[in-house]
Amino acid sequence: MKDPKKDLINYRIKRAKETYLDAQILAKEKRWNSAINRLYYAAYYSITALLFSKNLQPTTHVGVKSNFSKHFIKPGTISEDLGKIYSQLFTWRHKGDYADLFDFDEEKSFPILIRLIN
Repeated sequence: MKDPKKDLINYRIKRAKETYLDAQILAKEKRWNSAINRLYYAAYYSITALLFSKNLQPTTHVGVKSNFSKHFIKPGTISEDLGKIYSQLFTWRHKGDYADLFDFDEEKSFPILIRLIN
């Protein structure tokens, strides 16, 4: 028997992995704005899968961020350092997608990519 909740969680995890690989490809090509966007979405898909596993289904990006912090970062289930990385990606993705005359570079982007690998 199919489990829709489990199917959705698995789908989000699969999307997270694929999107993370896309970020790595873009980083190799030094396409930093797009790499940051893909890193953010890889984290977003992972976090939504985590939230779904606890029956939390926020409908906005801000809702995902606040639920992640409330239910996983503050209780210490997930390290504060990873929470800070997600928060930084959240801010950067918004800047990269919507701010004019703003570009990421290797110096700013590469350390985030490396921290997510390790």
